[in-house]
Amino acid sequence: MKQWFVFYTKSRHEKKVFEVLTRNGFEAFLPMQKVMKQWSDRKKKVEVPLFNSYIFVYDTIEKIPVILQTPGISWNIRHNDKPAVLHEKEYTLINRFLESGLFLESMSIPDLKSGDKVKIIDGSLKGIEGQLVSIEDKQHFVVHLESFTGSIRVALDPKLLQAI
Repeated sequence: MKQWFVFYTKSRHEKKVFEVLTRNGFEAFLPMQKVMKQWSDRKKKVEVPLFNSYIFVYDTIEKIPVILQTPGISWNIRHNDKPAVLHEKEYTLINRFLESGLFLESMSIPDLKSGDKVKIIDGSLKGIEGQLVSIEDKQHFVVHLESFTGSIRVALDPKLLQAI
């Protein structure tokens, strides 16, 4: 059965790995977002991976050894001693976040603070549940994706949230 398996890439190799995988016939997912980068002489919008050093490949578990031979892939992420899987619901959720146009910031699990569970009650992300944290006096909506070591943090108006 095909699933979205999670792989760790060498630093800043995500796009190259994505190109090689797709050229070799694999269905790969590399969520990208546009961010403003500033250099000493200019500012520019650039496209960067949402999850640094992660790429997702849709295939069967038997293909993992073949995928691991791709230059730039370091290892496959494991969860409970099994290959980590990005569930279809999470895949859809990431795409919804990207399509919403909201600023996204990936964060590692240890950076999360405990807080209230909330649900978005309006807008393009209506119905999504997550955890609320307060950082620098701003409200952030946090969605924890349990099947791998990442989360997504989205800045939202607190009026769009409801405690659950």
